[in-house]
Amino acid sequence: MIKNITSVKGIKCWGAHSGVKSMRRDLAIIFSEVPAAAAATLTQNRVQAEPIKITKKNLKNNRAQVIVCNAGNANACTGEQGRLGAEAMAQTVAEALSISPEDVIVASTGLIGEKFPTEEVVEGIKTIVPKLSGEPKAGSFLANAILTTDTFAKEGFVEFEWEGKSICIGGVAKGSGMIHPNMATMLSFVASDINIDERLLDKALKYCVERSFNMITVDGDTSTNDMVAILANGMAGNDKVLDEEDPLYHKFRTKLLELLIHLAKLIVSDGEGASKFVEYKVSKAKSEVIARKLVRAISDSVLVKTAMFGRDPNWGRIIAACGNAGIAFSYKKANLYLGDSENLVLVLQKGTPTEFDKNYMKKLLRESHIRVYLELNTGKEEAVGWGSDLTTDYVMFNSVYTT
Repeated sequence: MIKNITSVKGIKCWGAHSGVKSMRRDLAIIFSEVPAAAAATLTQNRVQAEPIKITKKNLKNNRAQVIVCNAGNANACTGEQGRLGAEAMAQTVAEALSISPEDVIVASTGLIGEKFPTEEVVEGIKTIVPKLSGEPKAGSFLANAILTTDTFAKEGFVEFEWEGKSICIGGVAKGSGMIHPNMATMLSFVASDINIDERLLDKALKYCVERSFNMITVDGDTSTNDMVAILANGMAGNDKVLDEEDPLYHKFRTKLLELLIHLAKLIVSDGEGASKFVEYKVSKAKSEVIARKLVRAISDSVLVKTAMFGRDPNWGRIIAACGNAGIAFSYKKANLYLGDSENLVLVLQKGTPTEFDKNYMKKLLRESHIRVYLELNTGKEEAVGWGSDLTTDYVMFNSVYTT
């Protein structure tokens, strides 16, 4: 049997067409049968969409029961009209499910600055609520209903046994452009049946987002609507996780990270116009923070992205990006490797360029999966990130995005 977010105990959902987008599902709801611990990481863009503001307010108590999301309109830069529209989303779904509007997480994705289609979305919510289901197809409908420029739906599911209890975590995500999360347009919604303290859920989510969604980039733009939200309803029946030292907390965090990395990689692989999936790894660093900063500096570099697109083994661009990371960096201690998913070639050894076959390297860089590995030789910590190349197709697509 197919397992997805609906395999999480007590979770029902649905996705349907409300009329905002032409001939495509554009409205989704995730509902927990019981109130749940909740947490979210939200965009750090200073221009924030109206649903972000409502979600931030509603999650002050780290409790929620519903996530509602529309696609096709970001409800950003929409002023009072947009604010009322986002509030109407929360109010309508709350009334339909007989819960408090304060227990609703609201999200939107789509064009910025367009008048929010409140009437269509509200009517869509009223239509969807009676259809909420725990069937696997409902999870697939949900995953498809949050897409914008994506070319495929992004789903994931993990489960594990703990003291005779089966604990499930399921999630969906969307994003292919404007991907540069800082917690693109990037959304991810996750549900689990683990029984866990709200504070610890929030801590686990932040830890995992830092090492998954915050380690991907497509184009360097952080959206006005970025959100990763999680519900944990406790229906697995495990003894409640109350302490960070509890072994179950660490097991849950490990499995949550596994799921989020899976979803993050799917987003990168669907990057607008992308022809390559690039894995960046920085190892033997003094700290994980340093390693993460260097990964982000390299993967964010437009010159590095274009070199990957052009199959150009121009390692100088990678080293230059490290020098712009805002941290101490010595290329004279570093080893740098380039290659595909199976073969790596040493191009820089402790600051000294190596002799390598450029034609062979170009052959490796022609593959759809590329690796860039940097060893700092200053410590034992490491970090991994993922990105895409920057292609002419990306430029063409985004030059006519609204037309």
